[in-house]
Amino acid sequence: MKLNLQLIAATFLSIGGLVLLFCGTFIDPEGQIHETILVAFGETATFAGALFGIDYVYKKRS
Repeated sequence: MKLNLQLIAATFLSIGGLVLLFCGTFIDPEGQIHETILVAFGETATFAGALFGIDYVYKKRS
């Protein structure tokens, strides 16, 4: 159960981070959030998702 939750969190963080990276790079902001904030959070979320995914793979092997 814990590994499935970790895999879901890793997938969500990775996809969400990539979407934010795309939005921050290619879409002009219409509100108060500056594109550098979206890019920074997108990079952080993508990195966290990658770490969760790597940890999941190594836990699954052992």
